[in-house]
Amino acid sequence: MPAMWTFALARLAGILLSGLCLGLLVGPIWLWLLAAACLYLGWQLLNLYRLDRWLRLRSQLNPPNIGGIWGDVIGQVVRLHRRKQFHKQRLVQLFRELRRSTAALPDGVIILSSQHEIVWFNRQAARLLGLKRPVDLGLRIDNLIRTPEFVRYLHGDDFAMPLIIRPPVQADLYLALQVVPYGAGQSLLLVRDVTRQMRLEAMRKDFVANASHELRTPLTVISGYLDTLAEDASIDPAWAGPIKDMRAQARRMNAIIHDLLELSRLEATDGEAPRDSIDVPRMLERLYRDALANSDRPRHVELDLESDCGLYGAAQEIESAFTNLLVNGLKYTQTDGTVRMRWWSDDEGAYFSVIDDGIGIPPEHIPRLTERFYRVDAGRSRGQGGSGLGLAIVKHALQRHGGWLDVQSIEGKGSTFTCHFPSQRVWHSGVRAAASA
Repeated sequence: MPAMWTFALARLAGILLSGLCLGLLVGPIWLWLLAAACLYLGWQLLNLYRLDRWLRLRSQLNPPNIGGIWGDVIGQVVRLHRRKQFHKQRLVQLFRELRRSTAALPDGVIILSSQHEIVWFNRQAARLLGLKRPVDLGLRIDNLIRTPEFVRYLHGDDFAMPLIIRPPVQADLYLALQVVPYGAGQSLLLVRDVTRQMRLEAMRKDFVANASHELRTPLTVISGYLDTLAEDASIDPAWAGPIKDMRAQARRMNAIIHDLLELSRLEATDGEAPRDSIDVPRMLERLYRDALANSDRPRHVELDLESDCGLYGAAQEIESAFTNLLVNGLKYTQTDGTVRMRWWSDDEGAYFSVIDDGIGIPPEHIPRLTERFYRVDAGRSRGQGGSGLGLAIVKHALQRHGGWLDVQSIEGKGSTFTCHFPSQRVWHSGVRAAASA
């Protein structure tokens, strides 16, 4: 037992013993014992009152000078209070350092509550988004940034990639907004000025589109002369081989320019694709016949039409995407292999797959397949005459239709490329029959 408690019990025993002695000498024992107990209780209540008063007015009064167990309790309270003050000062200091460092960031930072209300923002966020302190504190961020794309992004659950918008306060800016959830439903909204990057990207797109247009005419002339030379019987037979090679390279350059122009057109087109009706089964049957007519195709080419539904969208873009996937499957599958096209649907949407048992793709290359000019094997792709733009075209075409591309592959065993289309883009057979009627 601690010494303080031993001393307190000894004091209580001494007071009661004194009352007992006085009761034996002077009068009734119980009366003196009761008086001693009341005296001890009154003294304890006085100490308790002094402790309570000091706790309530701690900022104004010094700790009471009480000995014994009460003094020990007061000492512990003082130590706890000092420790609390120390940690509080450290937290305040850390918070101030955090605010100063966040305020100095080149990017905007906004702290949002679980209801998307603005808790705090730094100077850069105020400059980029036109926020004002303290007027905008406590307001919902989607009431200040009313861009529909941002509202959908904020209320969604996919924050892996930032959203690029043009703010209403400065229409010449491009801002990348990204939500970072943390804590109990709170989140950070990071705001970055990407105007320079977007302008460079626009310049790159314009250059590619203009260069492709300018190259098309001279390349058409060169191809025409090469075709004429190839059919001219008076040409020295020694030139037959070089002319054939030049014609093949001219065709390859024409294919690259065609893909560049198609990709530039998709990138330059804003918004979603139109909602024209597309008879997908008929389109796939035509692609199937074209594949069978190809002399360099694998031995087995199959088409599985498990649904007769169609799509709402741009027929040219959908056909371009399907053709690129089919051509890739035919190109990278051995002569005795199999390429299968599959079209099916369910309650969540519609799907188109190209399944092959070709060379496959190493897993580290799959995330970058849809990048422009990206090649898994540059030598093999160049030998096959690929442009490196086919899957980029597929990605952009699917994005315009609210869809996405999934790639599954095992190296040496084959690949499966699947286009996913949302249910809003699916034209079901019952609707088609009613429209026909």
